[in-house]
Amino acid sequence: MPLLTSPFAELELLRQPEQANDPLQAFDAADEYLLEHLADQAPSTSARVMVLNDSFGALAISLSRHLHVISSGDSHLARLALEKNLVRNGLAFDAVPFIPANLHWQGAFDRVLVRVPKTLALLEEQLIRLQAHLVPGAQVIAGAMIKHLPRAAGDLLEKYIGPVQASLAKKKARLLIATFKPKPAASSPYPTRYQLDTPHLELLNHANVFCREGLDIGTRAFLPHLPNNLGSARVADLGCGNGVLAIISALSNPQAHYTLIDESYMATQSALENWQAALGDRQVNIRADDGLAAQPSQSLDVVLCNPPFHQQQVVGDFLAWRMFQQAREALVVGGALYIVGNRHLGYHSKLARLFRGVEQVAATPKFVVLKARK
Repeated sequence: MPLLTSPFAELELLRQPEQANDPLQAFDAADEYLLEHLADQAPSTSARVMVLNDSFGALAISLSRHLHVISSGDSHLARLALEKNLVRNGLAFDAVPFIPANLHWQGAFDRVLVRVPKTLALLEEQLIRLQAHLVPGAQVIAGAMIKHLPRAAGDLLEKYIGPVQASLAKKKARLLIATFKPKPAASSPYPTRYQLDTPHLELLNHANVFCREGLDIGTRAFLPHLPNNLGSARVADLGCGNGVLAIISALSNPQAHYTLIDESYMATQSALENWQAALGDRQVNIRADDGLAAQPSQSLDVVLCNPPFHQQQVVGDFLAWRMFQQAREALVVGGALYIVGNRHLGYHSKLARLFRGVEQVAATPKFVVLKARK
């Protein structure tokens, strides 16, 4: 296993969720560059450092023995990775406080290390919030692999933090270094909202929600084919996003019991607010989690899922395949998993390896809706 070596520490790190023979490592040259740059600045041991969007804990754990560090981000999997990798490297699982992206930060920071996220709306929201938490002269140092670093990231740093200097490229990574210049507090454009006509709903979307400006085409293909007549079934919306699948299903199934799960804290916050707006105080379980990993075996009758096909910038079907396995474990015998997916992803054959009966419920030129019965 490759070790992350920096002026601060030498660490053994694993990605989350773990997979056998994982070809990817839990850090990259941008992490190394950020750590080297901070070490060159020789910050005081009393300096307070915020780390944002640290996918597997490489930054926060490296700094934790030398500086006062707080980590924040929108990924529950990143939080699990931080906790597990802290223990793996001989530290307490809570040695670095983690603050979910939907909660507020406390105090002021001298340095902020940022991994530029795939969703620039998340970066914008984080920079707007940072304005109230930076000491005079603080630096916000954003890093990414050059192929994943859009010009707009520098524009956002300039707009909300202050003058930006781009580093030289190093091992195909680059840093953007912004020096804080106090300016009038910015008003956040998030959450955004959009309307559905049938049923008539307004859906709220915090900054990191997938397709926050409108209903994504996969969900649009799925909605007319959600199961009805569910009675008092126990239903999970796996990877719930803003909760639209579960909410529309719940409106048609007033006796059913719903669990909404996503690994994004902003998604589950959006889902909770949308559920309350549409369904009032109807009972529901909404949580940020590692899919159905914590769900008791044979505790669900129906699982609804519009599975992801990427984790940050890494494209693949590992997460979807894992969600299908989790659904099979959580469903009762006779229970069913309903999914929507792009035709070319071949989900039918994958589901057939786990479920006895797989049928095509509907199809469009781009998507298929499938039902897999346990």
